[in-house]
Amino acid sequence: MTPDKPIILRRDLSAIMIPSGEVVALSAGSSVWLTQAAGSGYTVMTDHGYSVCIDGRDGDALGLAHIDEAQPAGARGSVEDQVWHQLRSCFDPEIPVNIVELGLVYDCRVDALPGGGHKAVVHFTLTAQGCGMGQFIKEDIRKKLLALAEIREAEVELVWDPPWNQSMIAVSAKQQLGIE
Repeated sequence: MTPDKPIILRRDLSAIMIPSGEVVALSAGSSVWLTQAAGSGYTVMTDHGYSVCIDGRDGDALGLAHIDEAQPAGARGSVEDQVWHQLRSCFDPEIPVNIVELGLVYDCRVDALPGGGHKAVVHFTLTAQGCGMGQFIKEDIRKKLLALAEIREAEVELVWDPPWNQSMIAVSAKQQLGIE
């Protein structure tokens, strides 16, 4: 599949409009154009000219693979390493770089719980305060952390201080995005 070829939706489904976060209905037979397949889903441009994020579990409606959003593929090492691995599987649906490399994760810690297991605490931000994708990304982070066997609790908070800027992007991500 390439962005220049339309995909005809095989069934009705719900999607999340970017950047508002509003839930919209897409109808079977509609045309969409794939712009990103990363993290937990697919980002497409609709035939009405707006971008939406389609849950990876709805890949079949696009004729694409089902993406199991929370399964920790390849997570090894300490609990902290596994948490960071999961965070690297979270993406802003508008940007093909994970939230860690984008510099959106401001703080991450893992605390042992008295009854066993661990609690992950993550503070993250967005590239712009007006972006409506905050709750979408927050829930994606939470689900992926709770999918880890050692994580019993996940506290995920959207913060605005300090304000995000492009200097926070990792060098490799800047290269990928064509930012120097």
